[in-house]
Parts: sequence; structure tokens; C-alpha cells
Amino acid sequence: MSNNSAYITSACVIRDHAVTRNGSRVFESKDTDLPEFLRSLYDRYSGQYPKFHKMDLLSKLGWAATEILLQDTPMDMYAPGETGIVLANTSSSLDTDERYYETVSEIASPALFVYTLPNIVIGEISIRHKFKGENAFFIDDHFDIEFITGYVRQLLDTGAINACICGWVEQYHAGYEAALFLVEKNSRGMAWPFTAEEVEKLYR
Repeated sequence: MSNNSAYITSACVIRDHAVTRNGSRVFESKDTDLPEFLRSLYDRYSGQYPKFHKMDLLSKLGWAATEILLQDTPMDMYAPGETGIVLANTSSSLDTDERYYETVSEIASPALFVYTLPNIVIGEISIRHKFKGENAFFIDDHFDIEFITGYVRQLLDTGAINACICGWVEQYHAGYEAALFLVEKNSRGMAWPFTAEEVEKLYR
């Protein structure tokens, strides 16, 4: 067990066409499909980033969750290398891979490429917010909260980073879920101890 303090200073969970931030429902749009729902999040929370329209659905989901997670939470107290990102999912980029192969099933096109892979989710977030700290995207068959919290705790304890966005970003066909947590060494505003138990409570 670490002796160093760390706190969850913001949490965002997106599922069932609804958004929960810090334990409170802040948005829902039930009568939409996933692309329309993500567009509504873009319009509501940050309609000024044209690259959003080029992202695949997995990247859009992770990007939107981060925008909501960091709303009213300035990160300029940290140097670019002090903020990391650690995410996971179970299907990797399979949804986008399948969509891509459908487009080239009859005629190969060198003009098409797969704008995908989970690390592009991290790339889009990092570009948007100028984060340059440690990052990783793990593939697992479930959201292993014990593993993620332990991994992030080690990064914080060793001084590799001073803040981290961590959690779960999953999307395959119509199924999706995002659960992101901003973890910092110092508490500010509403905060929870950074433990697997607290992450589990906020996730559920």
C-alpha cells in the first residue's frame, strides 16, 4: 500500500445515452443512436474542435468523456509531461476495423486507412489538452479496476506524473461505455480517495 496521497478530483461515466459526472446525472438523450448522441455531447460541451468529425466512434467517446471530465477543472497548473493517460477496453478497435474492411471488401483503396487503434483515443486527448506524460491503453476482458488503480498509483508514487486520466472506454457496434477518472496528488474541490473501492462506487 502506498503512503502517498492521491485523490479522484473528477469522474465521468457515459452509458445508456446518459452522462454522470461526479455522481450526478448531467445529460441524457435517449431518442438517438450512438453517433447522434456523441454529436449532441460535442455540441453541448465543446463544439469548437473540427477534428472531432474525423474520429471513429471509439475516439469520439473517449474524447467526449474527457471534455466532460475536465469541465471547469483547469489543468494548466501541470507541465505537459506531468499529466498521463491510462485507459483500457475489451474489444480494442474492432468496430472500426470491421467498418473499414466493409469499405474495401470488393476494391482495395490505398486512399483509405484505418483511423483507429485504441492509442489514437489517447492521441486525440493528448493533442487537445497538450498532455505529454506517461500513457498506456490495455486490452482486457473486463474493467480491471484493481489493476488500473495499482498501475496509476505506481506512476504517481514514482513521480513519473502528478496527474492522470484513467479508466475504461469501450465501443462495439451499438454497445458503448466510458468511465474516466481524473486522479491528482493533491485534493481540490469535491474529491474522493484514489482507491479501487472508490473507483468502483463511482463506476457503478
